Amino acid sequence: MTTHTAIILLAAVIIGLIAGTLTFLGGTAVPAAVLAGLSASGLSIPVLRSLIG
Repeated sequence: MTTHTAIILLAAVIIGLIAGTLTFLGGTAVPAAVLAGLSASGLSIPVLRSLIG
């Protein structure tokens, strides 16, 4: 794994955690918050790849 890949995946995990936590604190159920965090993490990978690229 290259450093570039590690940085992108780490940033995506952090974005997913933040999105999931904020969704949960907003009053949604835990499964919906997990789904929001996973979605944000997955969708941020191509964006981060193009920005950091």
